[in-house]
Amino acid sequence: MSGRWSEDRLRAALSVPAGPSSDFDLNTDNPPPSTSLRRAGVLAAFHESDGRLILTKRASGLRHHPGQIALPGGKVDPLDADEQAAALREAQEEIGLDPAQVQVIGALAPHRTVTGFVVTPIIGIVRGPFAPVPEPGEVEEAFTLPFGHIADPASYRIEKRRWLGDWRHYYVAPCGPYYLWGATARILLELARRLPA
Repeated sequence: MSGRWSEDRLRAALSVPAGPSSDFDLNTDNPPPSTSLRRAGVLAAFHESDGRLILTKRASGLRHHPGQIALPGGKVDPLDADEQAAALREAQEEIGLDPAQVQVIGALAPHRTVTGFVVTPIIGIVRGPFAPVPEPGEVEEAFTLPFGHIADPASYRIEKRRWLGDWRHYYVAPCGPYYLWGATARILLELARRLPA
């Protein structure tokens, strides 16, 4: 039942209280440095028809997380009202998703990244037909993954690699040619864990 798509299940997941998460959850021996965090918003946009989730592969020339699989989004700019506004603006810039086509139904608790961001995941439903149009300077590819993969906690596992001289553990949820990992995988696992049966 974990892979069954319904908007009601998604809404129910957002009603379950949960604390913040971070890239340091699996690395308690390496506490986060005391730095000022930059606010950001990302959009987890599920299509109304079947729950497929829109993701991007970031361009290889970007300063932060080049080449990684990510949810559309970015830092909160001065003209953004909040993280939701930033997530919707960035989704329009990155993949051509009109904010008017997105029904925002809630948000997950903020996630702190190892790169100094505190990211608020905004959860939305895409209404009507939509074909992503990647912005070449930011997005190498836009694609979707099935709700059944995203929603099943069994899709996620822990791996590790060397980073700045230390071993770091992180969540991954590979699917076909796409290696979903790091903050994006951790955020989506938090959602998967809260989905009712």
